[in-house]
Amino acid sequence: MSRETLSYIYFGVIALAIVSIDALTFESATKRPDQVVVVTFLILAVITLSLGDVRLDRGRLNLSGVVIGGAAVLLDPLDATLVGLVISIPRPSRGPWPIVGNAVMTAATATVGAAVAMQLRVDGNLSLGGRVLVLAMVLATGPVAVAMGLSIRTGESIASIIRHNFSPSFYLAYAYFGLASLLISYVLDGTALGYLLATIVCVLALALTDTIAGRRVRRVLESELSDADRHLFHSRAVEGVVHNLRNHVANAVGYLKEIDPRRLDPVDRASIETATAAATDAVTVLKSLSQGATPRVTYAAEPVDLNELITRALGMARPRARSKEVQLALRESQESVTVRADPLLMREVITNLVNNAIDAAPMSGHVELSAGRRGNGWPYFSVADDGSGVSDDNRHHLFEPHFTTKEGGTGLGLFMSFGIVKEHQGDLRYEGNRRGGVFTVILPPFAD
Repeated sequence: MSRETLSYIYFGVIALAIVSIDALTFESATKRPDQVVVVTFLILAVITLSLGDVRLDRGRLNLSGVVIGGAAVLLDPLDATLVGLVISIPRPSRGPWPIVGNAVMTAATATVGAAVAMQLRVDGNLSLGGRVLVLAMVLATGPVAVAMGLSIRTGESIASIIRHNFSPSFYLAYAYFGLASLLISYVLDGTALGYLLATIVCVLALALTDTIAGRRVRRVLESELSDADRHLFHSRAVEGVVHNLRNHVANAVGYLKEIDPRRLDPVDRASIETATAAATDAVTVLKSLSQGATPRVTYAAEPVDLNELITRALGMARPRARSKEVQLALRESQESVTVRADPLLMREVITNLVNNAIDAAPMSGHVELSAGRRGNGWPYFSVADDGSGVSDDNRHHLFEPHFTTKEGGTGLGLFMSFGIVKEHQGDLRYEGNRRGGVFTVILPPFAD
C-alpha cells in the first residue's frame, strides 16, 4: 500500500471521528442553536483569511487560524466543523491532497475545541479560563495532527518534522492566532458593533501579515542581490585570470613540444616530458575552471521534470548517506514541476547540494529533498538537513569561491552551482536557520 493511500486512510479516520463527535453532541447543540449570522460571518472570515498566509522558514501558516479558534469557542461542534471545512474553498488549484488535508485537519481542530467548550459552558457562558483552555487545545491538536499526516505521507519521522517546522516564528504566529481568536470570541456578541470589531481584528491580521511579508521579501531580495553581485564579481575576476593564465601556459606548452627529446640526455628528456605533462594538465584545469565560472547551458528540447531529478539524486546519494547513517526523505510534488533546463548541469547542482547536506547533517541525521511550486507558479526543489545551519557571519560568503566550512572542502561546489542556476535565469537561495540548512533552487517553468 502506497504512502499516499495511507495518508488518505488517515484523513478518513479523522473524518470519522469528526462525524462521531458531531453525532454525539447534536442533541445538546439543538438546545442552544447558534445564530445563523454569526456562523455566516465566521465562514466568510475563514474564506477571506485563507487568501493570505504567514511565510515561515519552511512552509506557510494559513491565516484562517485567527478565526478557527473563535469558532471553536462560540459555536457548537457541527457548525464549527462547517467553518473548518470551508478553508480550502479559496485555493482549489493546490491539488487534492492539500485540499483534503487542510479541510479535514482544520475541521477536526475546530470540532474538538467546540466539543470541549460545550462541556465547559456554565449557563451558556464560557469563562476566560475556559476560553484559554479551548484555544490551547485547538492550537495544540492542529500541529500534532498535521505532523502525523506528513509523517505518513513522506516517511519522515514526526520528530524531524517538528524539529524542521516548529521554529520560533511558528510559535510566535500561533501565539498571535490565539490572541486574535480570544478577541474575536469576546467581541462577536451578535451586535453590529461586535461584527465591526471582529472585522477590524481580521483586517489587522491581513495588514500585519502583509507588512511582515513585505519585510521578508525585501530581506530576500537584498540577500539575493548581494549574492548575485559577489558571484558576478568573482566570476569576472576568475574569467580574467583564467584567460591570461591559459594564454601563457598554452605558449609554454607550445614551446615545450617544439623541443626534440631525442637530442637530450635521459635526465633532461625526463624533465621536459614531466614539464610538458604538467603544463598540459594546467591548461585542462584552467579550461574546466573557466567553464565552472560561466557554465555553458545547453537546454533540453523537452521539459525537465524536477521530481525525476531529485529522485535520481536521492538514489545516487544513498551510499554516501549510509556512511553517516543519515536518513534520506523525498517529498515529490503532486503537480507538474517541469522546467526548461540543462539536465546534466542541473543534476550537478542537485548532487552538490545533497552531498553538502549529508556532510552537514549529524550522525543519524536527516536530509530531505522536496519539490513543488512557489506562490508565483515557478517550480522549485529544496534540500534540507538537520545540521547546525549557517551562521550569520558565514551566510554572506556562501557562494564565494573557495569558501567552505568543511574540512577538506574545495569551496567550489556552491560557487559553481550558483552560477549554473543563474545561467538558467533562476535563483539559488539559502533559507535555513539554526535548526538546519535549507537550500532552494527556483527555476522558470517550461513553456512551449
